[in-house]
Amino acid sequence: MTTRTTDIAAAAGVLRAGGLVALPTETVYGLGADAENADAVNRIFEVKGRPSSHPLIVHIGGAEQLDDWVEEVSPTARLLAERFWPGPLTLVLRRGRRVPLEATGGLETVAVRVPDHPVALELLAAFGGGVTAPSANRFGSVSPTTADHVGAELGDAVDLVLDGGPCQVGVESTIVDVTGDVPSILRPGGVTREDLEAVLGFPLAVPSTSQVRVPGQHPSHYAPRARVVLVEPGTVVAEAERAQEEGHRVGILLPRPFDGADVKAHAVVEVPGSPDAYARGLYGFLRELDERGCDLIVASLPAEEGLGLAIANRLRRAAGPRPS
Repeated sequence: MTTRTTDIAAAAGVLRAGGLVALPTETVYGLGADAENADAVNRIFEVKGRPSSHPLIVHIGGAEQLDDWVEEVSPTARLLAERFWPGPLTLVLRRGRRVPLEATGGLETVAVRVPDHPVALELLAAFGGGVTAPSANRFGSVSPTTADHVGAELGDAVDLVLDGGPCQVGVESTIVDVTGDVPSILRPGGVTREDLEAVLGFPLAVPSTSQVRVPGQHPSHYAPRARVVLVEPGTVVAEAERAQEEGHRVGILLPRPFDGADVKAHAVVEVPGSPDAYARGLYGFLRELDERGCDLIVASLPAEEGLGLAIANRLRRAAGPRPS
């Protein structure tokens, strides 16, 4: 039976023994293992049902530890680490020898970040090493932002769940490739493109595809059980009501300024006007519509600026083609 606790020492002991710990971060809950223990890392892939070619993120306790885990730290990487860590930013660099290939999906690059959550930082300090920690859910499904979500997703497959309350950012970290001369955003997330560009002093590309494999690039990801359909903001209500008339149990992520009181649908979630609040609640909204028995979710994309870029990315992946 999985233990749910706030006991940092117990969690560190589980990691040292090669076990799995679900831990809170500011983004989502992660499924953690000792980053240097290949057997423990392999167990993450087994529990999640995650393809072994999909690399994991190594979480470390501070920017000063970065040199211990990568081959070389460029001036750009150093600048970003000093400015945004702890925080929802992941840097992709050349793999150091401490990192087993099992953690990188066989790549010679590694994704590293310092989480901005007191419980995660306490655990990293008590454990004294790096922790690989993808989201604590089944591969491709909605990421967990509470300890209850972890239990609902993974049950007894996790040895211990550290309960640190709801996650404050709600979407995963921004992943920036700093292996070459020109950095690029491989996954938008909790640190905005605008914030990164303000520090770097030049624009950053957000390519739709990349030769560097990183988490979150699968065509179908962050997906609820219900099928997600994306439409223009002004047509959300009409499309939802049409699908409802066709026999679907329709859930709506209703953007402002619409009022959901008179919408003819099975379930309506009114999206917050603040991008921060929307990001924080997004995965909970998708879970709620699943729990209310929806088989179809109609949504629209927010303006792709600030955190809206990350929200739009998650919705596109949630609506992506699913394995048959």
